Amino acid sequence: MRKRYIMGIVTFLLAFGILTTTHLHRQDGDQATHVQNNRVKTQRLKAQNITAGSPELLKVNMIRMNDATVERLNNHPTVHIIDHNGRDKSHYYKNEVTVKFKIRPNDTEIVKITRDIDGKLIKRLDSACIFRSNSQSTSELIQHFEKSENVVYAEPHYILLQNEVNDQFYQRYQWNLPAIDAETGWELTQGAKNVKIAVVDTGVDLEHPDLARRLLKGYNVLANNDRPDDDNGHGTHVAGIIASETNNGQGVAGITWYNPIMPVKAMNEKGYGSSFDIAKGIRWAVDNGADVINLSLGNYQPSSILKEAIDYAYSKNVIVVAASGNDNSNQPSFPAAFPQVLSVGAVGWDGRRAPFSNYGTYMDVAAPGVSIASTYPGGQYAALSGTSMAAPHVTALAGLIRSLNPGLPNTEVMNIIIRTTRDAGQPGPDVYYGSGVVDIAGALRLANQENHPDRKKNEWNWFNFFSNR
Repeated sequence: MRKRYIMGIVTFLLAFGILTTTHLHRQDGDQATHVQNNRVKTQRLKAQNITAGSPELLKVNMIRMNDATVERLNNHPTVHIIDHNGRDKSHYYKNEVTVKFKIRPNDTEIVKITRDIDGKLIKRLDSACIFRSNSQSTSELIQHFEKSENVVYAEPHYILLQNEVNDQFYQRYQWNLPAIDAETGWELTQGAKNVKIAVVDTGVDLEHPDLARRLLKGYNVLANNDRPDDDNGHGTHVAGIIASETNNGQGVAGITWYNPIMPVKAMNEKGYGSSFDIAKGIRWAVDNGADVINLSLGNYQPSSILKEAIDYAYSKNVIVVAASGNDNSNQPSFPAAFPQVLSVGAVGWDGRRAPFSNYGTYMDVAAPGVSIASTYPGGQYAALSGTSMAAPHVTALAGLIRSLNPGLPNTEVMNIIIRTTRDAGQPGPDVYYGSGVVDIAGALRLANQENHPDRKKNEWNWFNFFSNR
């Protein structure tokens, strides 16, 4: 009799626990669907987004295009080269200088400055200015401005390139999503419309069928207008990895289902941009409500104006993610090597470091970056490789964490991503993978526990209650 009584209580409590858990899941996320429906959608993803009517992926020879861009910069009469180690190089504009003033110069002072340097003012951002001289070299300009007590720093006007390569291989299946357990993670959250992700890049194809409804109003730094259309392809591909429409019966699946993209064009049609323009793009994104910023770009020379923009974003509780670079080099790449940035390397489908991926003590995590299928201008799709493709996986994960637990500060979001990686290479953190390969489901589980600490405690107590009876 006593056993029947106990079994009756246990059965009731189990049923009550299941109903309560179901109710709690229904309350998680203002736009999240039921867990059961999520599973059904997830099971259909492969067929709907990849197999059924999948468009032909382009073979884009980005290696040749990038090599041609670097060769043009190496031989351009207005560009100077910094040779770091005989192989890795950085570039800056000749006869130009970036100057940060303590007190912003007025118009009269600007006229005097330009007369003294035999030049003109090119651009201005708050108290930072770009000057070009008709007769003085960059080093001479730096020496001139460093004599002024009103100058915080003077540095070359650096050029940053997109961190992208391509192995001329394409697949019809997005191996990258199951590799980082995205589908399991979607059972916890698929994102939130109020968590904005900025892509500071070459712009985005504003009319792409897999992106058009996912885009917020953006900014074109180069043209100073609100039309950040992509004339290169790099930014469109990066944005699609993060937020291409998922489960819509066409194209490819993005990692987030609901997080909107804020497109910021700071690089030109050739795939490079200046430190000044990229810094301006970062600041614009922060001031317009970005929660996460993706920077799939870099060079090997630290820039003060770029560092200030990163610091500004960090101080505003924004998570900044950057690609480590694609030269198989341990030369620190910036902005990835700045401590306020999550630095991302690339792995292939075998979980090993991609042969092009940069490495070093500044590496934080790794993510898929080989033959990644995503959106491409003109309503097309392409499979590209590079740390540029790895970084948006981490950016999307940061957006999902913020969607699930919006109260987490940027430092804690970064810590969760690092703490929940899957170890790769030698045991423990190393220079090739950082802490390891990102795990979307693991990171979201930890973020959910920190969002509901009482639930974790109660679940453990329920388990102990039944296991001890």
